[in-house]
Amino acid sequence: MAPWIQAQLRQLLSQRGHAWLLQGPSGLGQYTLALSLAQAWLCDRATPDGACGQCASCHQVEVRAHTDLAVLMPETAMLSLGWPLSEKAQSDLDDKKRKPSREIRVDAMRDALEFAQRTSGRGRGKVVLVYPAERMNHVTANALLKTLEEPAGDMRFVLASEAAHQLLPTIRSRCLGHSLTWPEPEQAVAWMQEEGVPAAAAPGLLRAAGGRPEDAMRLHAAGLDAKTWSLWPKALVRGDISALAGWAPAQVVEALQKLCHDLLAVHTGAAPRFFDRSDLPGAGSFTALTAWWRSLAATARTVEHPFNPGLMLEDLVAQARTALHSKSEP
Repeated sequence: MAPWIQAQLRQLLSQRGHAWLLQGPSGLGQYTLALSLAQAWLCDRATPDGACGQCASCHQVEVRAHTDLAVLMPETAMLSLGWPLSEKAQSDLDDKKRKPSREIRVDAMRDALEFAQRTSGRGRGKVVLVYPAERMNHVTANALLKTLEEPAGDMRFVLASEAAHQLLPTIRSRCLGHSLTWPEPEQAVAWMQEEGVPAAAAPGLLRAAGGRPEDAMRLHAAGLDAKTWSLWPKALVRGDISALAGWAPAQVVEALQKLCHDLLAVHTGAAPRFFDRSDLPGAGSFTALTAWWRSLAATARTVEHPFNPGLMLEDLVAQARTALHSKSEP
């Protein structure tokens, strides 16, 4: 476990509360902290530092089969993180009746409410883990709210969110809040190297992720080269999009949003977050950049379902070059 996550786990375990909301930008370890907290609550031999990792309860969590732990996630997240789906959901996917859901389905919430009524199997209470909590729709969130208001005596909740402002205010008000800690860059780079990232690449990947270490690890796993990241903005201005050609539409939109963010930051006298200042092209007009930002935000809402990825890339590149070549205002 990353040292800054371990320190936060120790802090949370020293406090009392039946429901926690772990909040902060993506890449700071919300899921890791939430699962570690749930595992410690259920552990047979927990210490102030967390779960023992050796008892039968910890083993059940590790193999994703704990009888007293209910996990509420979008099906896409369940599959990527190795959690089993319900029998009906798995059957629907196997029969190709539908695609994995990107929201937390109402059916899953109903299963969790049924779980809340059962007696603890191991006698150490029950835990419901929700991640990312902002993926609940209003129906699902309202169903959870009723259980949060009147929890069983041995029930605990841990919600982890990367966009807590999207949650119902009534849900936020019924949870104790914890904002995720940002690690120091040196600490994050050292941890990334321990996880197998080459020393020469770690600082650049961390910069590309905006200082968020788990996002940096995701970029590394996706094959991002730190040198390519520093060179593509100026290449884009010249019309060279070879660096973007192999990226998925969502990756392209995310990268362009980071570039636009940094150019707007420079315009307002702030420091760039995702690039070194020397890697940025000459900024276009502030008006054009803000219009580009709004367009990227609109595209991001539907980017997971592009009608034609090739045409989408062409359109994104055309918008980017229009903004970057716009005449800068005095």
